[in-house]
Amino acid sequence: MLQFKAIFMGQAQRKHSRATTTQKCIRTNDLENVGVTARHHSFFEMLGNFSFGDYFKPDAISMAWELSTKVFQLPPERIWVSVYEQDDEAYALWRDQVKVPESRIIRMGAADNFWAAGATGPCGGCSELYYDFFPERGTAGADLEDDSRFIEYYNLVFMENNRDTDGNLTPLARKNIDTGLGLERMAQILQQVPNNYETDLILPIVTRAAQLADLHYESASVADKTDLKVIGDHVRACVYLISDGVFPSNVGRGYILRRLIRRSLLKGHLLGIQGTFLSAVAQVAIDLSEGCDPAVKKNAPRILKELQLEEERFSSTLGTGQKLLTDILQQATAKQSSGTHGSKPSVSGRDAFVLYDTYGFPLEITQELASAQGVIVDLEGFTQEMQIQKQRSKDASKQVDMTASDSLREQLRQIRATQFQGYEDVQGAGAVVAVLHKGHMVSSAHEGDEVDIILDQTPFYAESGGQVGDQGFLRAVASAESSSASTGSSACEALVSDVQKMAGDFFAHRARVTAGQVTVGQQMSASVDEGLRRRARCNHTATHLLQAALKTVLGDHITQQGSLVTTQRLRFDFNLPRGMSGEEVHEVENLVNSWIQQDHSLATHVVPLQEAKDKGAVFMAGEQYGDEVRVIDIPGVSMELCGGTHVTRTGQIGAFKILSEGGIASGVRRVEAVAGPAAVDHMNTLDGIVRAIGQQLKAKNEELPARVTGLMKELQAAQKQISDLKSEVAQAQLPLLTSKAETLPSGARLLAAQVDGMDAKSLQEAASRIQASLGDPAAVFLIASPEAQKVSMVAAFSPAIVSQGLQAGKFVGSIAKICGGGGGGRPNLAQAGGKDASKMSEALQMAKQQLQERL
Repeated sequence: MLQFKAIFMGQAQRKHSRATTTQKCIRTNDLENVGVTARHHSFFEMLGNFSFGDYFKPDAISMAWELSTKVFQLPPERIWVSVYEQDDEAYALWRDQVKVPESRIIRMGAADNFWAAGATGPCGGCSELYYDFFPERGTAGADLEDDSRFIEYYNLVFMENNRDTDGNLTPLARKNIDTGLGLERMAQILQQVPNNYETDLILPIVTRAAQLADLHYESASVADKTDLKVIGDHVRACVYLISDGVFPSNVGRGYILRRLIRRSLLKGHLLGIQGTFLSAVAQVAIDLSEGCDPAVKKNAPRILKELQLEEERFSSTLGTGQKLLTDILQQATAKQSSGTHGSKPSVSGRDAFVLYDTYGFPLEITQELASAQGVIVDLEGFTQEMQIQKQRSKDASKQVDMTASDSLREQLRQIRATQFQGYEDVQGAGAVVAVLHKGHMVSSAHEGDEVDIILDQTPFYAESGGQVGDQGFLRAVASAESSSASTGSSACEALVSDVQKMAGDFFAHRARVTAGQVTVGQQMSASVDEGLRRRARCNHTATHLLQAALKTVLGDHITQQGSLVTTQRLRFDFNLPRGMSGEEVHEVENLVNSWIQQDHSLATHVVPLQEAKDKGAVFMAGEQYGDEVRVIDIPGVSMELCGGTHVTRTGQIGAFKILSEGGIASGVRRVEAVAGPAAVDHMNTLDGIVRAIGQQLKAKNEELPARVTGLMKELQAAQKQISDLKSEVAQAQLPLLTSKAETLPSGARLLAAQVDGMDAKSLQEAASRIQASLGDPAAVFLIASPEAQKVSMVAAFSPAIVSQGLQAGKFVGSIAKICGGGGGGRPNLAQAGGKDASKMSEALQMAKQQLQERL
């Protein structure tokens, strides 16, 4: 794993000698294979175990075998292993220690069994474990690359060498282990399904896409199945990418996301799905993630919003663009091109570029659709058209493409880095040294433009160290010349909404020009919003006090894992293997407030890093610091390395209030709190809520708990009464419902009906009673909508029906999918729910049809 490269090399200090990981991975270099093969994905999860100079080959091999045969309980006779052809030690360990027959140990070359973390650096031979789906075929002539028989599921890399730029290998000072086990592959093996897409990790997503396409996955054509698999795979990838903070764009990770989204949309369009559909499919992926990655569920609103926006953007041109591409492909096949491609039909570079530039078709999608019809794309011509477009943009606006970070750094090297002057002042002035508009460097910006303005010096704080950037105004400073000639330049103003660091030392003021024109070389006055800065200062200093209080209450082992300081609140993440008790939270809050009331002074020092460490200053492990560091010292309370803005005395904070404490990852807790004016705002909001409730209930504040308890009891009693009444209504309907049962040719009695006014409990009671009254064999299916857009359904089968192989749990679960839900239960009685009441009639008809056919 690349994250551990420096540790393998001995260049970074190791915190632990062993580690296990689960890593979300994105792979897009062979998207054309997704959905086609059994195991290619754009998104997959890789599990791993690592040793940093601790255990090596003997233990790694034993652990892998134990995990495979004892934990996963794979039959030993179905496991094959490969070893690097020169690794006699690994071969002997598998043969003698694990007792794998030599007929199932295969030596393979460097192309298959030698792994490296890049062209240079740590590397070593590896041993891979394969599962054999057809051991009855024997060992003679077996080929581990036969995907129809074998699946490689576990790779053990013996990281023991370092490769230099000349390709020479030298032993590492410490021998390491780096392994990877594919979650999706192991799921396929354990669930014994023909491909990864039909495991419970992906199949529900594919099935939802099939429903939207009015298809049944099991009976779909090979081509349709492939498109459905692509949608299932890509949407799953998009959900995790957006959850992890990636947004659709035309560069970097954003372009990968956009490409996956648009590929999904094209596949859906080809399947005939009408209207927008990605959000509906994504919701299934989100629901599946809840047990393993709760952050996805938390980020669901943002995920669905981004998918919806991107789908709307692309859908507006999808139909036109696809029609144009269809026409181009028809023309290409009708008229054979005669250029360097001989007689093979070709899409010109110009046409491919028009599809890319005007209709938003990524080049790879044009290539894929063209390849399906035996047509190639003129890549050289496309590249030429792209260069012409870039030159045209450059000539028109005198801009330089700043997309690539290396290019940006090169340009900024010619410019003076920003000097921050905002620790003491919130007012200042500076010269404009650069203006960036939509990622391009320009000489000026006009009213309405949203730009990044870089000054040579500024009082604005740029986001770093967890503290958000300042907001405020930039205004042109009128010179004597401009004042006598015109007032236009002095009227220039830009509203700053954020400040970010760019290429390390340059402060980019994210601003909208509200008046006049901003030009390079212009002198600007800079005014930070003092109220917002005051809020940030209070929250930042309170964060230092919070960490000190946590260490005091919970112990010095508490270390910071992350933080966020905004004008509205603060957030602090720290290591703790358990949740804090209510008493601990209260104690921490009281301790912080006591330090605030004691009005401690803050001292700021800039000292050598080692001196700060020697004095006991708290610092973030793994963070990169310069030779000199800024230390914020609250004598007797806290001492931390910090580049942020702070109050001068703790008393200026006023108040501190913890809003929540909870877990965000294994062993990591998060405290969210407010301080200063934000704490006052929070208390005022709570006070307003309490007063409003008191007025509604006509009770004093101190009487509210008792009044609420009383109301809850009354509500529970009323709900019980309603439930009893519904049960009585259900009982009253039983004779009428029973009379509607039909007798099938087989003699079985069948009732499939929609009923009104029943909740889930009443529905189940009714189905059970009706089935009993109908005798044996009898099957009952009832469906109702107890609440708006909610669906409840029950299946009740008599013993004779169950003996025929029909199980109520599986049956009702499959029908519930029609209404966007699921469920299950016992073979004779089961219940399910759904989210789409508009599909009730369809679900009822399907249930009745299936029961008639089976009975």
